[in-house]
Amino acid sequence: QVRLVDSGGGLVQAGDSLRLSCVAYGRTFSSAAMGWFRQAPGKEREFVAAISGTGGYTDYANSVKGRFTISRDNAKNTVNLQMNNLKPEDTAVYSCAARSISPTTRTPGLYAYWGQGTQVTVSS
Repeated sequence: QVRLVDSGGGLVQAGDSLRLSCVAYGRTFSSAAMGWFRQAPGKEREFVAAISGTGGYTDYANSVKGRFTISRDNAKNTVNLQMNNLKPEDTAVYSCAARSISPTTRTPGLYAYWGQGTQVTVSS
């Protein structure tokens, strides 16, 4: 049974940092793309960042570029999202996701596995 367990969310002030982690269980994702998405209340799920299977390619939404960094540790079957200089508009439930193949994509429907989500709240 494949499970993604994400964690690391919390309540912080604008300008603070958080590090989200996602651990995959049940299979190895070392050759698969992984990503982070977020959904704020009343809004659709949106792409945040993605990383290819080897970690050699990353992609970021314009709204987080320069502030967020996605990374992975294939030995630990883990993907992380370092979030710096957080803004109130970053408030959302963040979920990690995994594909079965290496190329990244910004389309949520092309990810086969999802974490349960972790709440990030940024106060002004």
